[in-house]
Amino acid sequence: MVVKAVVFDLDGTLASFNVDYRTVRAEARSLLIRAGLPPSILSINESIFEMLKKTEIFVKNNGQSKEAFAEIRSKVLAIAEKHELDAAKTTSLLPGVLETLQTLKQMRLKIGLCTINGEKSTNYILKRFRITKFFDSITPRNSVKYVKPNTEHLEATLKALDVKPEEIMVAGDSRVDMKCAKELKAIAVGLPTGVSSPKELIDSGANYLITSLTDLPNLIENINRTPGTFDPSRTAD
Repeated sequence: MVVKAVVFDLDGTLASFNVDYRTVRAEARSLLIRAGLPPSILSINESIFEMLKKTEIFVKNNGQSKEAFAEIRSKVLAIAEKHELDAAKTTSLLPGVLETLQTLKQMRLKIGLCTINGEKSTNYILKRFRITKFFDSITPRNSVKYVKPNTEHLEATLKALDVKPEEIMVAGDSRVDMKCAKELKAIAVGLPTGVSSPKELIDSGANYLITSLTDLPNLIENINRTPGTFDPSRTAD
């Protein structure tokens, strides 16, 4: 197979990572405790999505309705969205983003975006920097029930792009990006510009590491020059 599409993460990959997630987690945890969850099962060191998984189980085990969980989930995500929108107003594109997107389009590759950000902040960033036109598919968290590393998230992007997992390259700065790509046997490319170190990216399944997005087109050309030779078990050096 040859690479037919590239799927990007947003924060830390295309735009600078400036969301205060520790504050988001603290506010979400407080809300969940007020909703009746035991403080002992919620940690500020876990993502809001991990907290919501625990909340879903707790609500179900206590005989509450799906609607009750949906209401709690909506309130938690509203907290995240507020902070994401604030951050979107001050973020900046990382070096080489525009140049890379233009080159990939010239190579006739499909481009997707798979982000745990909400739809409002995602669209705000894309419109602010006038890069919406480059994307054939945009999958914010609103589009799926479970976000990455759950493969449902990336699978939704692949379906919209009409490509197979082995035909895509996933570029991201976090462990969840690498884990998700690895599980689907897509090519995982780690960019150590955000929340994860090179070692963490490799340990999570990165097949390649790059120091700049501008390295992507050459990497794709090298892989496509000898189609069928990519080994999904390959790890970055």
